[in-house]
Amino acid sequence: MGKIKMTTPLVEMDGDEMMRILWKIIKDELLFPFIDLKTEYYDLGLEHRNETDDRVTFESAEATKKYGVAVKCATITPNAARMTEYDLKEMWKSPNGTIRAILDGTVFRTPIPVKCIEPCVKNWKKPITIARHAYGDVYKASEMKIPCAGKAELVFTDENGNETRELIHNFKSAGIIQGQHNIEQSIESFARSCFNYAIDTKQDLWFASKDTISKKYDHTFKDIFNEIYETEYADRFKALGIEYFYTLIDDAVARVMKSEGGYIWACKNYDGDVMSDMISSAFGSLAMMTSVLVSPDGYYEYEAAHGTVQRHYYKHLKGEETSTNSVATIFAWTGALRKRGELDANPELVHFADCLEKACIETIESGKMTKDLALITTIPNPVVLNSENFIKTVRENLKKML
Repeated sequence: MGKIKMTTPLVEMDGDEMMRILWKIIKDELLFPFIDLKTEYYDLGLEHRNETDDRVTFESAEATKKYGVAVKCATITPNAARMTEYDLKEMWKSPNGTIRAILDGTVFRTPIPVKCIEPCVKNWKKPITIARHAYGDVYKASEMKIPCAGKAELVFTDENGNETRELIHNFKSAGIIQGQHNIEQSIESFARSCFNYAIDTKQDLWFASKDTISKKYDHTFKDIFNEIYETEYADRFKALGIEYFYTLIDDAVARVMKSEGGYIWACKNYDGDVMSDMISSAFGSLAMMTSVLVSPDGYYEYEAAHGTVQRHYYKHLKGEETSTNSVATIFAWTGALRKRGELDANPELVHFADCLEKACIETIESGKMTKDLALITTIPNPVVLNSENFIKTVRENLKKML
């Protein structure tokens, strides 16, 4: 068969360490043989970010606005150890955080279910999607160490120079403070992205925060969600037979554990970060979770929910064999290709994405998988494949489907 044509490029954001290695293998084995792949390439590897003073990250986000769809490899967010390891000019910020802020998007993370891997929570029958607000809170916080006794205040100075003050604490001794912020425009975008995604996927939507304690900060989130729902979305939800409701974050956690799944759980930034890892781990593996950043302006950026798999990369550098799970990264590509196909009215590209996902699932359900899944599967005596051979086995199944 001839290669599937693309009319509009994807924005391709390359990454770091083991996932950068697998990124190339995925393209060579699963994409280039079947698609006339068109991408606008940006190298978000830490070394190149350092060379460009992180300009490349901003350029990739602007390109996503231009083309509408991006696919991203896992990247390093440097800490002090990485500063030394990579001889960095400075401790560059998270590329994900930078891109999320520029696109003003919401991150939706969903487990990839396979029949031979049972969720740790026995009553979970359907995937639970975490919708994570992607701006502000602790990720944009300002912090200060308090060295001695004294008074700490929040101070807001308006455009005319008028001050509003709120006491934080009268310190009797040393301590710490942290100032968090958010903006109503971003919260509104978060709400609309969640409501739109619920309508697109025909799923109930929950939103949870702690407004009983945070009577101004969290309550603002609650009020904005409620107002937008009532004025813009209530009738559409009712017509589809789906539901939106608000609950406290601790109540949501309790309800999630007793539910069957099959809904979207919207969380503030930090809550979404933590809960998405809990959901993915309980469903089987962080390497079996999709992640898509959805902007209210209609931009989409697909990635895996996990990191760069540093430990496996160091083994790879020593020439040792690895068995790294590439499924979430493959699904990042399929998600981006499917969305590109939908936007460009290219059914062949959509069909290819569907087949590639099915090939991954059928490979695992046939008993052939990477080591992380072999440790938790219900299949007796699974065949453990190394990183490259798993991708090549998926390719053989894909060829049969196509």
